[in-house]
Amino acid sequence: MRSSLITLLALVAAALPQNEPFRPQFHFTPEKNWMNDPNGMVFYEGEWHLFYQYNPAGNTWGHMSWGHAVSRDLVRWEHLPLALAEENDVMIFSGSAVVDWKNTSGFGKDGKPPLVAIYTGHYTKNPLQNQHIAYSNDRGRTWTKFSGNPVLDVKMADFRDPKVFWHEPTSRWVMTVALAKESKVHFYTSPDLKQWKYVGEFGGVGAMGGLWECPDLFPLAVEGGGTKWVLIVNINPGGPAGGSGCQYFVGEFDGARFKADHTATLWADHGADFYAGVSWSDVPKADGRRVWLGWMSNWQYAEKVPTHPWRSAMSVPRELALRRTSDGLRLVQQPVAEMLKLREPVPRQFPGGTFAAAAEWLLNQTNLTPLLDVEFTFTGISAKSAFTLQLHTGADEATAVHLDGGRSRLIVDRTRSGRTDFHRAFSSRHEAPLRLIDGRVALRLLLDTSSLEVFVQNGETVLTELIFPTAGPRRLSLTNSGETTRVDGITIHAIR
Repeated sequence: MRSSLITLLALVAAALPQNEPFRPQFHFTPEKNWMNDPNGMVFYEGEWHLFYQYNPAGNTWGHMSWGHAVSRDLVRWEHLPLALAEENDVMIFSGSAVVDWKNTSGFGKDGKPPLVAIYTGHYTKNPLQNQHIAYSNDRGRTWTKFSGNPVLDVKMADFRDPKVFWHEPTSRWVMTVALAKESKVHFYTSPDLKQWKYVGEFGGVGAMGGLWECPDLFPLAVEGGGTKWVLIVNINPGGPAGGSGCQYFVGEFDGARFKADHTATLWADHGADFYAGVSWSDVPKADGRRVWLGWMSNWQYAEKVPTHPWRSAMSVPRELALRRTSDGLRLVQQPVAEMLKLREPVPRQFPGGTFAAAAEWLLNQTNLTPLLDVEFTFTGISAKSAFTLQLHTGADEATAVHLDGGRSRLIVDRTRSGRTDFHRAFSSRHEAPLRLIDGRVALRLLLDTSSLEVFVQNGETVLTELIFPTAGPRRLSLTNSGETTRVDGITIHAIR
């Protein structure tokens, strides 16, 4: 009876209208209270599980536990009861989850594999951090903490955020875990998720100006053929837009050691508000995608954003790939195809023409909904090109996206985007590299109630930004300040 009641309450809560000011409509948010890093991302029996750092007691960081939600389509989420709670002065910090298909842990029941969560235990009365596990035999609805915890303890502080996966060539579990203050990640292997052996480390390259956190490691397909390994390392501070950010390395992994193909710092997202990016495990081979999302906020001001009764959202889920460029392999990411089902069936379309004609057409597209999926294609871009796309939410409010052909940069300016007074770091401009492809630039903008995600050149460059517009309705404008550019098409999809 209790289980049925909990399920009913969760379904009712998930159906509640999200009508609070600034509440995102197509990004995941907790019903109330504080949320940060996504955790325990795993697919099992048709459900995408999203666990997350959660404070059940308030709207700022503290009492860290794992919140829980599931989705069958990566778009609509069902809130579930708290999965792993702070207990005996041990907070539940970030980690991962896997399906133990071969029941190596022995936690399976009735011939079915268990879900196993691997997380950092953070002790509130001393500085130590170590790694723990818990398991579930009912599709993640209830969890049992392993009686033999911790399973990995090196008597160290700032040793956290384990990401675990099964490495088929060596028939071992691999754990990637961060040594936050040393700008390193360590690799451990295990036959059973309980006994772990140190096998290697990676560090000393990339951005090292802050804490290394929330690593991820996975093989990723290269567009056109081939596979490489990608190591994700989140950093705070030291991100490309100030505060927290998400960097990546491309290379090879042999089951024990990762070797990067480069020493350059590569950013997964150039906006201010993408952190703790992590991918789902156990996605079926028939699906074939590597899908991830990130926490859509920044540690500079996350506790100050003007939202209530919740604080923080996740980015939209994104599909990952690697693309060959003149500078080497680069991570590309695009919103998952499931997002297309949110589009209204009849878009507003500009078929192509001069920049002036496109600008005039946009002026006539009034009373746009707050939720938009907008696609632009520009051609004839050169070093002398410069133009600005603005999202207007009032006479004096606008978020601007600038293209600077001379510097090959794309800039998002949120200095006049609405509420910016809650923290001095929020009112800012953020730049990203722009690779011109035969003079062509493709932009896709996802606009929710309080966020803007910009995907450039089919996901080659991404900027994720929070905005808090105070007025409406919305409209778009284009202004040219450089050489003549042609607009090959504009499509405005309202999102329902």
